[in-house]
Amino acid sequence: MKRNIRFAVGLALLAVVALFGSFAWATDSADKKGWGINDPYNKLYNPKELEKLKVKVIKVIEVVPMPGMSPATALEVREGSSTILVHLCPVWFAKPADIGVKPGDSITVRGCWAEIGGKDVFMASKIKKGESQEFKLRLSKDGTPFWTMTPEQLAKERASKDD
Repeated sequence: MKRNIRFAVGLALLAVVALFGSFAWATDSADKKGWGINDPYNKLYNPKELEKLKVKVIKVIEVVPMPGMSPATALEVREGSSTILVHLCPVWFAKPADIGVKPGDSITVRGCWAEIGGKDVFMASKIKKGESQEFKLRLSKDGTPFWTMTPEQLAKERASKDD
């Protein structure tokens, strides 16, 4: 009899864990909305049109790149007299405090231009501060976002020195 009770309690606990796990997965998925490799936002990135900008950071902020997407870490930068919005990555991949730049820093940003909501934005593939500090976001060759990679692929790419 005690064995049946333990089995029933164990089964009930397993069901509760499975239920909460599925809620966590659903929340996680909603928090990552719009950042997939085949989502409309990513399709705006054209690796054949890469540019480098030398800019000064004005603000490190969070923005929503397109309606329905989860938030992005972004930079507001100045190039000459122009203010540019630079999209970096989803906040769940790297928060503003994680990217290693702050207002007043001079950086080089590599990426491409896109029009979103009638405004030009710069979609970054890499930011570099000085000679030694860089934060990579996409593969140079094809624009694959680092946040879509497996942990093993990401570790390999972060360790490599490209361009």
